Amino acid sequence: MSLRAEIVRIGTRSLLKARGRPDEPVARKRRRLAIAGRLMPPTPAAAHAFTIDAGGVAAERIIPHAAPYDRHVLYLHGGGFIAGSPAVYRHLAWRIALAVGAQVLSPDYRLAPEHPFPAALDDAVAAYEWLLAEGVEPHQIGLVGDSAGGGLTFSLLLRLRDAGRPLPAAVVALSPWTDLALTGASLRRNAKADPMLDVAELPRVARSYLAGVDPRHPWASPIYGDLKGLPPALIQVGSDEILHDDAARLAARLDRAGGSALLEIWPRMPHVWHLFAPMLPEARRAIGHIGSFLRERR
Repeated sequence: MSLRAEIVRIGTRSLLKARGRPDEPVARKRRRLAIAGRLMPPTPAAAHAFTIDAGGVAAERIIPHAAPYDRHVLYLHGGGFIAGSPAVYRHLAWRIALAVGAQVLSPDYRLAPEHPFPAALDDAVAAYEWLLAEGVEPHQIGLVGDSAGGGLTFSLLLRLRDAGRPLPAAVVALSPWTDLALTGASLRRNAKADPMLDVAELPRVARSYLAGVDPRHPWASPIYGDLKGLPPALIQVGSDEILHDDAARLAARLDRAGGSALLEIWPRMPHVWHLFAPMLPEARRAIGHIGSFLRERR
């Protein structure tokens, strides 16, 4: 683990976890994320970012100038289903675009509590179907998501499979939240060690998204779904995260279902450490792994 990573752990603990509140208003959380997004490096000259309508869903598209036209990524951002946007996560999206050598589509899916489950999933389906309608073949698409978006990638796979729709070539989940019933042992085991997430905040966030839906509904918590027939998966998570078991249990269940799941547990990395790529060598290496994984399966 690098010295920079230790500094990031200290900074996130003091600036994010220590100052956050379980009852923080949603509007304030959204403002904080938006401010953080504006502080990130802009899209480099090697790629072009622009907004589009993707099947009725506002989205950002990032196209590296050297990317082939037959390689695509559908990226679903994090934010606990209540915050976040493609603009906030743009700097991670363009890094993934360059690492994979692919066009990235990042839908601005609707957020709870104004738009609870299954609004985000409906928008993810619409964006995926839009890619297919544009002539993109399923084997040319990789799914990537972080945190809530990481769980949403698997919810999308389950819904597509249940509807008999063609599935993408592969999926990558970064620190995914896959169990909104909050049963993972790491929620307690890593409550103090996790430098970023406060376990006390999760029940309220889950309730905001679910709006009374059973938290074990597989399209909300894919860890409870039948995982047969899903494409190969790369799952990355930090060893100290409260969501460690959301990632590890999902990987184990994918394997038991006959699938292929590569689980990477990165020592002492904070939640979605990929977002710290401007300063963290571990973040840049993890993004490099994503690029290799998706290129090999395209």
